[in-house]
Amino acid sequence: MTENLRPKNYFDDRATREMAKHLSTPSRDMKETLAYACRILAMTGQEAGLAGQISARSEREGAYWTLRFGLGFDEATPDDFIEVDGDLNTLTGTGMPNPATRFHLWVYRARPDVQSIIHTHSPWASALAAARQPLVIAQMDMTPLHEDCAFLPDWPGVPIADDEGVMISGALGSKRAIILAHHGYLTAGKTIQEATYLSVYLERAARMQIRAQAAFGALTPVDDSLAREAHDYLLKPSIVNSTFDYWCRQTHGAPRSLLSRSDHAAEADSPRNTASLRVD
Repeated sequence: MTENLRPKNYFDDRATREMAKHLSTPSRDMKETLAYACRILAMTGQEAGLAGQISARSEREGAYWTLRFGLGFDEATPDDFIEVDGDLNTLTGTGMPNPATRFHLWVYRARPDVQSIIHTHSPWASALAAARQPLVIAQMDMTPLHEDCAFLPDWPGVPIADDEGVMISGALGSKRAIILAHHGYLTAGKTIQEATYLSVYLERAARMQIRAQAAFGALTPVDDSLAREAHDYLLKPSIVNSTFDYWCRQTHGAPRSLLSRSDHAAEADSPRNTASLRVD
């Protein structure tokens, strides 16, 4: 029997081809995707008043899009996003940005690959930050963050000036995420979907770590080579995007069991998706 065993890369390659064939993503513009990301963050318990921030790099040099200040993640609609420049002046839309998004500028400058940044004070990641503890990758669902979650042990204060941006972007380095001691976390994605995916899984990983440590003490990290393999697999764009789409459907909160599969597909592509993000 053993001579018929196929190597793992055979199944990896096959799954990749089949995901490309069978998994599709609804068409959304940037502001609608940002609005869904905000609703997902709210749905997963990541709001902390007005402390959280989300942004996406603008096509305009040195500018980015962000949720206008004064709104919570659960209120976000596509019309609530504004484009701001390097001095936080509003270029497009109405309103002002959260002044603490200034450190996003430094990450964008240092990382041309980053297209979206999320920062929140979510409960479990903030508990790790309060305890000044880095993330320990000890379970498969944590592996998208394997060797990809930095740790800043010093708190620079409220990040509304340039010094904090220099410190945070420097500590992040080439990684996709960072836990900020005494503060919260940040994820930096190649897409809005990736930044959101990492945010949800970072919060889950922090919760898992705290619960496991409370019950059993120190955790044993997973094997590096296996964790690296799982990291790359679980960050495939097809998996990231399909997971994001699933969470988007969850934000609607309406029963879907009575709809046919064709109705699901039509609903996903209809303007109702945008309308459902509006709060009357």
